[in-house]
Amino acid sequence: MGLSIWWLFVVMTFVVSATPGPNMLFIMTISARHGMRAAVVAMLGCMTALLAMMSISAAGLGALLQTFPAVFDALRLAGAAYLAYLGVKCWRSPVHDLADKGAANASGAGSSVTVQNSTIYRQAFLVAASNPKAILFAAAFFPQFINPDMAKLPQFAVLLTTFTVIEVAWYFVYAVSGKRLSSYLQRASVMRAFNRLTGGIFIGFAALMATARD
Repeated sequence: MGLSIWWLFVVMTFVVSATPGPNMLFIMTISARHGMRAAVVAMLGCMTALLAMMSISAAGLGALLQTFPAVFDALRLAGAAYLAYLGVKCWRSPVHDLADKGAANASGAGSSVTVQNSTIYRQAFLVAASNPKAILFAAAFFPQFINPDMAKLPQFAVLLTTFTVIEVAWYFVYAVSGKRLSSYLQRASVMRAFNRLTGGIFIGFAALMATARD
């Protein structure tokens, strides 16, 4: 893999990663609600899922999904169902004024923080893994940048590292944007509107995924 090929991969990954999607929306929402530390946990959950899916695709399972469309359709519908569930949960999420939140946090946040972080990580993992097209994308995208005449593992490692750096960089861009929104979410009425907006977007993503045919 030459330097020019790597730069092409960088540019294409930069554009693809910048595109708003469920991962970016989830990280921005978590940052707005719970702060940057929680957003970092969400980033870890998303990246764990994406790296796992890309590794699976490198093992040839992406081609398996292309060969058996029924398996892909089942995964697609399961992913759509989870995004719809997350959207409804977001929509119905209880809201509190900032004073109420401060009073609640004053009563020993020790174990609750751990539970919250584990929940955020699990939800982020499922959001990222809920779209099986990521496997097909990795299976079709990565091989184009690998020189078959050279050792494949080092090339795959370079591409995977590059993808991780670019993807995480965009995660932080969206997380910072969410953090800036947090100052506007101190009132319960604003938070309720934010919950319904993000919930509606998640449901929209679910509808798009459920009706996708390509």
